[in-house]
Amino acid sequence: MRSFLLKLPFWSIGLLILAGCAVGPNYKRPSVNSPADFRDATNSVSTNSLADLPWWGVFKDPVLQDLIRVALTNNYNLRITLTRVDQASALQAQARSQFLPQIDYRGDATRGRNSYLGTPAPNGGQTMNAFFGGFEAVWEIDLWGRVRRMNEAARANFMASQEGRRTVMISLVSGVAGAYFELLELDDQLAIASRTRDSYERTFKLFDDQHAAGLASNLELSRAKLALRSVSANIPEIQRQIALKENEINVLLGRNPGPVLRTATLLAQELPVEVPVGLPSDLLERRPDVRLAEQRVRQANAEIGVAVGDFFPRVGLTTFYGGASAELHNLVATSASTWSLAASAAGPLFTGGRLKGRYRQAKASTEEAKLQYQEAALIAFREVSDALASHSRFDEERAQQAEAVGAGRDAVTVATDRYKEGKASYYEVLEAQQQLFPAENTLSHIEAGRRLAIVQLYKALGGGWSLHDSEWSSASNGSAPRDQ
Repeated sequence: MRSFLLKLPFWSIGLLILAGCAVGPNYKRPSVNSPADFRDATNSVSTNSLADLPWWGVFKDPVLQDLIRVALTNNYNLRITLTRVDQASALQAQARSQFLPQIDYRGDATRGRNSYLGTPAPNGGQTMNAFFGGFEAVWEIDLWGRVRRMNEAARANFMASQEGRRTVMISLVSGVAGAYFELLELDDQLAIASRTRDSYERTFKLFDDQHAAGLASNLELSRAKLALRSVSANIPEIQRQIALKENEINVLLGRNPGPVLRTATLLAQELPVEVPVGLPSDLLERRPDVRLAEQRVRQANAEIGVAVGDFFPRVGLTTFYGGASAELHNLVATSASTWSLAASAAGPLFTGGRLKGRYRQAKASTEEAKLQYQEAALIAFREVSDALASHSRFDEERAQQAEAVGAGRDAVTVATDRYKEGKASYYEVLEAQQQLFPAENTLSHIEAGRRLAIVQLYKALGGGWSLHDSEWSSASNGSAPRDQ
């Protein structure tokens, strides 16, 4: 090999060296100030993460799993994103094609006088036929790496579109799960309102009977009726919200508005016993939106190299092979063949600042992309911490609120018994009932919040990051989920 290099001309060795380089800066991941641990993380530092589980390992309700599968197949936003992936793939193929010679064909058939293939015709200017055909190949030699940088930018754009697709997928999974839990919360609130209405109805009937017997005043009867009608008025509003939430879920599923079948209650939804979050530094590799932002930095960085390459001359080879003849049947004859081989170099001398402006724009775009990447990482850290704070606080609230509801139910029972025995007034019963109704609604909201916090945490951690595309697809097609 060494003897071969010594025999090459000096300029040939220089061209080989240049061909191994690419103008512009090489990509380097922007620095991110990762925290040592997530705020409000209760477990010890571990590399395990809730995001390691597939979505069907976190959301175990069979009805919810079916809804998610349908959404991953039919959701319009996801399908739109898939078309963007196809577009990015086509753009990458276009950029990659510039590594290869571009081969064209050409054919001419003319009949005329005083011209023959563009030159004065022989034979005294007689009317003649002329046929011409051949193939031309043009190839730009990528001495400076401009084409390589274009391919690097195109590939980064394609990878960004892939990460965008995964971002939509995990957002879709968490969106369906969150809306489903909110729907179950509304079901629970409707059940509470109906149960409270029935309780107020019994109280009202009791007072109505006593009022008819002259044992209760009009004030007591009116207060009982006010409480009953106030609670009854809440039921249509909850039913309206249920219909809106069902419509929201159906749109996520790519279906027309309609009811959503469900067989479980809010409290029947299982929660993970442990919620490990992993290391903050690993989050940068697991969040698809952060990875997307990084690919945008890589793309913008490569565009700097493309802009720098425009300052250098473009060196290319051009070759042609074909035939020219006055008779069509002689066009492919050896005597009619024609060929050429040429090398060319062309570069800018004066562009009025256009190239310099493009270079500055590419650098500024890269700085913007770097800042967006760092912001995306910061937002990711915040979202995990927010979800952890919600998860721990909801657990604490639930314990306190469950005791409050239990005490409220006991108070209603005792007050009712005391009133029947003549030891208390109606206002004591009414007060106990009025305190129980909002307490039960608050507990229902907390129970939904506990589950929504898991949804938010799973999304914030980049849930399902280790799943291959085929695994997401097989799950969406209804195949049996693998055991975890």
